[in-house]
Amino acid sequence: MFSGMKNPLSWVLPGVLTEMAERRPDSMWVIDDTGDTLTFGAAQTRARRAASFFYDLGVRHGQRVGMLMFNGCDFITAWMGLGKTGAIAVMVNTELRGDFLKHQLNDSEVSCLIISAALVPVLEAISSQLPHLKTIVTVGPSSFNWDRGIRPVDWRRYDGMPEWDGHAPAASDTACIMYTSGTSGPSKGVLMPHAHCALYGIGAIKSMQLGHDDRYYICLPLFHANGLLMQLGATLLAGIPAFVRTRFSASNWLSDIRTHGSTVTNLLGTTAAFVVAQTPSRHDRDHHLRAMLNAPNLPSHEEQFRSRFGVQDVVSGFGMTEVNIPIWGRVGSPIPGKAGWVHGEHFEVCIADAETDLPLPAGQVGEILVRPRVPFGFMAGYYNAPHKTVEAWRNLWFHTGDAGVIDETGVVTFIDRLRDCIRRRGENISATEVEAVVGELPGVAEVAAYAVPSDIPGGEDEVMLALVPLAGAALDCATVVHEASARLPRFARPRFAKIVERLPKTATGKIQRALLKKQGTVDALDLAPSRA
Repeated sequence: MFSGMKNPLSWVLPGVLTEMAERRPDSMWVIDDTGDTLTFGAAQTRARRAASFFYDLGVRHGQRVGMLMFNGCDFITAWMGLGKTGAIAVMVNTELRGDFLKHQLNDSEVSCLIISAALVPVLEAISSQLPHLKTIVTVGPSSFNWDRGIRPVDWRRYDGMPEWDGHAPAASDTACIMYTSGTSGPSKGVLMPHAHCALYGIGAIKSMQLGHDDRYYICLPLFHANGLLMQLGATLLAGIPAFVRTRFSASNWLSDIRTHGSTVTNLLGTTAAFVVAQTPSRHDRDHHLRAMLNAPNLPSHEEQFRSRFGVQDVVSGFGMTEVNIPIWGRVGSPIPGKAGWVHGEHFEVCIADAETDLPLPAGQVGEILVRPRVPFGFMAGYYNAPHKTVEAWRNLWFHTGDAGVIDETGVVTFIDRLRDCIRRRGENISATEVEAVVGELPGVAEVAAYAVPSDIPGGEDEVMLALVPLAGAALDCATVVHEASARLPRFARPRFAKIVERLPKTATGKIQRALLKKQGTVDALDLAPSRA
């Protein structure tokens, strides 16, 4: 375990690697699904060579460098190499295309970009619209000839460089920029100090009770905080090994865990549903997985992971790129469907009235407000958007935009995004909870639940469903709503429903309910006679 866990000034992951390499150079840290491996000593050597490589390219302390890369040891080497120099890694989602990709690269003003070779055509399609980009480092074979003065560089050159011996960054320095999904406008770049990045892993170690015998299975993308910091960062701080898969695969999830002897892992959003949907097998309990973090953690999913797969502990949490993970579940304390307890050593959390910011009593739904107890354990602001930073920090609390409730025992439950909450008959309805129920019905591939105006005075909202049928399924709106209504509270029963080919989503796969709301009830079936 890292020796500086209690000292926020030492929360610098590249520095943690240095300590681990000195103490345990031959211990395995990372294995990826290409067969590449990193011991702590090898990771330190490769990171130092990569740092010299970047410095030779002109990268300096505080300079932003884009990373458009798939999971693997090369990603980790580049990330750590940039960290050694004090440069800022701009993490770019590998699914971005066109204007979404152009916005993030131009907004962050990266002049140097590291890119997996398979993604070069995606970048080439917009290269003429990237005025800041001057150097492209390609990981893997690529024969594309760049024009307008862009310098192509082969990533493999780093391996022949001398080892970096320059100054290490401070905990207060910006380590990376990660972009929010931009559900209500252009995505915003979150400035993440080194201490903030390390604190994700510190919380995970405490929540998951990581010990020297644990092995992490990482199948979520490293360009997001969950995969990179909550999981990989935690393994570095704890000094334990990890297996990293290039991309999530539900069909390979259990076989990977079995093959690599993994004891802990994380799932996020629909990945849990995909795993549970796999055909049951007599080998479902043939593994060493003892604990997993699943967010959001639907009770039906937790029950499956416990009863079918035999996972002893399923925990959850609540957090954002901006605020870290201020709320964690605890191994040994099951609370299905709830986020967990406030991580009070490092954060304060308040459930407040969304209009007045006044604290609400236990049991009342309000906005989740957060602030840190330690310096630099939080975002430093939004890059190029100071007005958005100030707007989010009203009354000395960061406003998450999420609705939640805390009970008398201190357990926090995430309800939904405030703008996605549905208010009907005096009750707050979580769109995601309605979607969880409807999504389990036969013939439903995907569903979005959202608010449309009620025609009843004082009725506030009505619940509407947009349904995507499974391939070949003859989905009937009335049948779906009837079956769902039998499983939902009276106040949450849908009134409107329609069939759609696909749901509008952001580049990170989040449903854009705001676009559906704008369409209103056009082409929808009105089930008013059967509504509560």
